[in-house]
Amino acid sequence: MLIAQISDIHIVKMGSKTLGVAPMEANLKQVVGHINQLVPRPDLVLVTGDITDHGTKDEAVNAAQLLGQLNCPFYVIPGNHDDRNVLWAEFGGSACPIRSSNFINYVIDEHEVRLIGMDSTIENAQGGELCAERLAWLEEILAAEPDHPTLIFMHHPPVKCGVIESDLDGFLGADAFGAIVEDYSCIERIVCGHIHLPTFARFHGTIVSTAPSIGIRLGLDLTMKKESEFFLDAPGYQLHHWTRYNNLITHTISLNDAEGPFAYEEH
Repeated sequence: MLIAQISDIHIVKMGSKTLGVAPMEANLKQVVGHINQLVPRPDLVLVTGDITDHGTKDEAVNAAQLLGQLNCPFYVIPGNHDDRNVLWAEFGGSACPIRSSNFINYVIDEHEVRLIGMDSTIENAQGGELCAERLAWLEEILAAEPDHPTLIFMHHPPVKCGVIESDLDGFLGADAFGAIVEDYSCIERIVCGHIHLPTFARFHGTIVSTAPSIGIRLGLDLTMKKESEFFLDAPGYQLHHWTRYNNLITHTISLNDAEGPFAYEEH
């Protein structure tokens, strides 16, 4: 099984640049085109939040049109830049198969790896949260198939990554979430976005990973003293490959202008 993960696309209205400088619309077209030519073709694409930059309908419509060019199914969950009601109005029923109460939580069951989408957003806040209601839903879903290899995807990482945006924004309910995760060895990975950098961390018996953005890279300052900053970067995304050996291997793809490929035998 092959899963592509796109994150933090921050789409604005058609023809405009995000933050006035980042060509995220053009970058997304490039990423979609790259995914469409992959062999083997991904079974699906997960878009882990910050679909829009300001949470508006125009932005969601633009994002839906761009993502609709993918030649495989795609699924979205909200990030802190999104309005979950706007996302549901534009993507509900297809890219968001179901809505659990007021949250965009759902399960994709028809593959080798079970995929659980979690809405980790807090209305009008930057940080993440998994409240008692969302955690009760998750535990019920996990208990129904405790031996099925599972991947949870959401926007906010439930760990501090050494990046100002994640560490200061915070994540409410991380300990309670971790206690549930620890009870289910079937959870192969928790994949997230939010920090615009690829990272990996242990978390209660599994691994939390984050994907790069498609063009806005946040500055890494492990002193946590600098002001938040960003760089324009080549578009990137991740591929999560569930192999015939029952391993989940992650590859980070960067669409830079590297020269090649070159055959070793010729050099």
